[in-house]
Amino acid sequence: MVKKMNLIVLLLILISTSNFAQFNFRVAFPNLSFSDPLDLQNAGDGTNRIFVVEQDGRIRVFPNDENAQSTKLFLDITDRVTSGGETGLLGLAFHPNYESNGYFYVNYTAPSPLRTVISRFKVSSTNPDSADKNSEQILVTYNQPYSNHNGGAVVFGPDGYLYIGSGDGGSGGDPQNNAQNITSLLGKILRIDVDNPQAPLNYGIPPDNPFVDSTNVNIRKEIYAWGMRNPWRISFDPVTDSLWCGDVGQGDWEEIDIIKKGKNYGWRCYEGNHTYNTSGCNGTYEFPVWEYSHSLGYSITGGFVYRGINVPELVGKYIYGDYVSRRVWSLEYDGINPPTNTQITTSSGSITSFGVDENNELYLVSFNGKIYSFIPTIVPVELISFSAVVVDGKVKLDWFTATEINNSGFSIERATDTSEFQELIFIGGHGTTNNKNEYTYLDESVKSGIYHYRLKQINFDGSYEYLKTVSVDLGMPDGFMLGQNYPNPFNPTTTIEFQIPISEFVSLKVYDSLGREIRVLINEEKKAGFYKVDFDASDLTSGIYFYKLSTDNFSAARKMTILK
Repeated sequence: MVKKMNLIVLLLILISTSNFAQFNFRVAFPNLSFSDPLDLQNAGDGTNRIFVVEQDGRIRVFPNDENAQSTKLFLDITDRVTSGGETGLLGLAFHPNYESNGYFYVNYTAPSPLRTVISRFKVSSTNPDSADKNSEQILVTYNQPYSNHNGGAVVFGPDGYLYIGSGDGGSGGDPQNNAQNITSLLGKILRIDVDNPQAPLNYGIPPDNPFVDSTNVNIRKEIYAWGMRNPWRISFDPVTDSLWCGDVGQGDWEEIDIIKKGKNYGWRCYEGNHTYNTSGCNGTYEFPVWEYSHSLGYSITGGFVYRGINVPELVGKYIYGDYVSRRVWSLEYDGINPPTNTQITTSSGSITSFGVDENNELYLVSFNGKIYSFIPTIVPVELISFSAVVVDGKVKLDWFTATEINNSGFSIERATDTSEFQELIFIGGHGTTNNKNEYTYLDESVKSGIYHYRLKQINFDGSYEYLKTVSVDLGMPDGFMLGQNYPNPFNPTTTIEFQIPISEFVSLKVYDSLGREIRVLINEEKKAGFYKVDFDASDLTSGIYFYKLSTDNFSAARKMTILK
């Protein structure tokens, strides 16, 4: 027998798990709880919804919003699922063209006899949050000799084919040696074509599957790779197209494999890198890219290569965990250099699965009924610059962002040396993106003086942060001015504007139609500049009134009308 030696295996004795690096998870949806959740998926249809699989046979859907208050029942097939232990509704995958065809696929166990069922369902034609449970088309079934080691993953690859993770059939030590038996679907990674069925099957065999040309009718042409014990979660890296697998170990070792077509991953001949039962073993086997002993955990939960933007330190690293010890690790491996494995945190509950949303942000699914997400290590919006320049007597504002996370938009606030900040306008953001974005706004309602602008970034949940303040000088007024109040007529408030070119004592008073003074708005020293004054006439009756501006060098009056 030969077990393939590559550079990674030769160097394994030189590699150790690196020091603990802390990246924390938080409850992603505090108002939601689930019953024995086992999987989390998104539909890839642009709706940014989250779908959670519950073991007893239900799928729930809800908006990807941390403030979500409730879920909707997307599918209920509890009437045909047997659940408990390692059985149940175990996996969910949406067709790459789900937005147009409405197809999705599930992996579940059914009773009498105990068997795995891979089925296609269709979403309701009238309700996108509900599936038609009567639309089931069964694609694949295979009996399970024992209740454990059922695998359960279903995932579409970049080639458009459906990949299925199948366990070895259960008990302990693979007593029937199913994983090494290529006439059995157990202990395998299967690959089928759901779009081009070949009668009498409800699916097709991809033309480059390893055994597609075999003349032995007993060899299963659906096999893509074999020698698996219990592949609990498989996923594709959307950048490299590599297929990652967490394969649950027997008594001593858990392993991570990168699955390649036509390869034998060794079980039951090997458990990880170690011989287990070599009776009849005379093939060529693949070593895992990483293994860990039962001193660190007892049941691996495969994850994803992180491709989100919330935690840039983890981009390109495979994030996985252990169901029992609740440890979460990141594995850095580029196929050339030796792998580096780092524990990044410990989950608060048993880890049943990982999932990603439409933005490739990672979620951890726990048997405690909660869904967790990483606490971002970068600010929601990375601002490159914010500037203000005078253009033809107007103020042009420009700002650029490098990345944005959950960014609803920006409120532009303006103040002068003589007034407080007030909102000018709200400009929508780009949500979550790692692309550079440019924004601009032209403030045409300016006069002379110094103006201050600040940028208020607002998240979708209403939280906000002030990013930066800039100032611009439009120069001093070149003369006195008393503007007409606005609005006019008014009820009950109006605004009066004036400007003075030099610093001096200023009086601004309001009179009734008989010339009686009824309100003093300003009576103090003022610096040269432009001013706004709000006048509240709630206590006055309808009629004609006058306001007068007086300084040592200027006097002017204007008429205004209160209309109630």
